[in-house]
Amino acid sequence: MTDSVLRSLSSSENDRHLHVLFINDTSRNGGPGKTLLNILKYLDPNKIKRSVMLPQEELVSRRIRENNAAEIVLIEPAMIENLFQPLSRVMTRHDFEAPFTLRWARAIGNIGRAVRGIVGFASRVGQERYDVVFCNGTTACFIGGLLAVLPGAPPVIWHVFYPGVPPFLRPLHRWLASRNGVKAIICVSKAVTSQFHLSDDKVQVLHDAIDIGVSEISAEERSPFSLRVELGVEDSVVLFGAHGRILPQKGFYELIEVARLLVTTLGPEAASRCRFVVLGDTPQDSALDHLKLCRSKVKELGMEGFMHFIGFRADVRPYLADFDVAMVPSVYPDPLPLSVMEAMAMGKPIIGFDMGGIGEMVRNGQDGVLLPGVPADIQGMADACHDALIEREKWRLRGLAARQRVEQHFDARPHATAIQNLLLRLGKKEKP
Repeated sequence: MTDSVLRSLSSSENDRHLHVLFINDTSRNGGPGKTLLNILKYLDPNKIKRSVMLPQEELVSRRIRENNAAEIVLIEPAMIENLFQPLSRVMTRHDFEAPFTLRWARAIGNIGRAVRGIVGFASRVGQERYDVVFCNGTTACFIGGLLAVLPGAPPVIWHVFYPGVPPFLRPLHRWLASRNGVKAIICVSKAVTSQFHLSDDKVQVLHDAIDIGVSEISAEERSPFSLRVELGVEDSVVLFGAHGRILPQKGFYELIEVARLLVTTLGPEAASRCRFVVLGDTPQDSALDHLKLCRSKVKELGMEGFMHFIGFRADVRPYLADFDVAMVPSVYPDPLPLSVMEAMAMGKPIIGFDMGGIGEMVRNGQDGVLLPGVPADIQGMADACHDALIEREKWRLRGLAARQRVEQHFDARPHATAIQNLLLRLGKKEKP
């Protein structure tokens, strides 16, 4: 449906819809993008008219359109994803190596573009008469917070995925969060609520969720993508797998050390009964290629045949299906990583560090094993892997419990319903 057709709807039909603007501050298909898609898909289009604002045409916008998950998709380049990104395209890692003068020229241009964008955005909100603005992600929350300061602005909802903001932004962040126009602050886990020191009830925890149906995969879907075939290993080999963005705080250096300890404990012959596999890459807007560094470390330790960083896969499900145990080695307060839910939904038990919101998903001893993350208990994680090799049936049952846990507590449909109810309550309350 085109914008012109939507704008020609009669006022009586528009009155039956709550017009909500969803701002997603990244065009990449990370956690916020996946979550937004799952929310949009399960909102009732007879009650809510969905407009989505994104910084670029990328994977998120394509998937929203493929799923008919929004009536309107708006591209707003003024929502810069990196201060030093070129003005005409998305950021690449090579842009960090641009001459100093060029990088700062881009920064000045991006600041000017952002300021103009905020002014234009405020004007657009007034023209379109949105009933609610839903801010998905860090930059989006700042944009919505600034909007909430303006007189006559619609109610703003913050959807918070981040464990904190840089120190120099914290005073502004706290001030915006306390504005009356920010009507609700939805935190994806208890772990992210500590940054809000508010006495009222606007801060609430609503755990993130995934599409349970999409997480399932048939035998027919698996066959062309078998991870075991790609690695050349038999079904009897235990695969310890991890997936996500390859960044230092995600703990993949620590995971390499876990694998090294396990090899040392088992010896070469016994170690041939298992492999460690990591799916994912380092985002292009990260100056350091951590994936390359991890591969170099594996080679340096002589573990190429035992540990594999296989890179990005657009659809991780066929690969997760071949995991026996999912590894979650994050060494920072990871708010509520979708990778954990995705693995649990595939019936995989978890071995991870109890950081951030991970302990709000995984029940230690039931769905897997959680270990201290500060400092990272490398030996304990290696011991848990050793136990998974020996007690195969116990760990299979933990995988079944993990699947049940996701079905009961992290399903996208009731999650979207809870958000829809909040949207309707706030939007209708503000209508004249």
